[in-house]
Amino acid sequence: MLCWQMSKITAILKRNDIMEPKAYKISVAIPAEFRDELLDAVNSSMRQLYPGYDRAFSITRTEGTWRSLEGSDPFIGKVGEITTAEELRIEFVIAADDLKKVISAIRKVHPYEEPGIDILPMILWKDVIGP
Repeated sequence: MLCWQMSKITAILKRNDIMEPKAYKISVAIPAEFRDELLDAVNSSMRQLYPGYDRAFSITRTEGTWRSLEGSDPFIGKVGEITTAEELRIEFVIAADDLKKVISAIRKVHPYEEPGIDILPMILWKDVIGP
């Protein structure tokens, strides 16, 4: 069965439409006190990919570190100092045509002037094995 799935993935990767992903996995770190505001903003800006479910997120505790440079206006920490802070990493999957709306929603509620937002093209599992 694994060989069949690998050949199916290989076929998907060879198709021309792989250059235009159907979905993206988004990952963003945020202070815990902004969790629900972010989840609500993202959820209301996207169509749901999982029939019968919404507000589908994975949340893990993490620790972020950075040094704010001259000219920055840090939400946490001071310019010129190394800062370490407890954060939540929030991950979720969106349809490709929702990408701009979702990133805009994150920017509206995220307190950092330069939030770390990872955007990864994704192959949906149903495209591999079917519904």
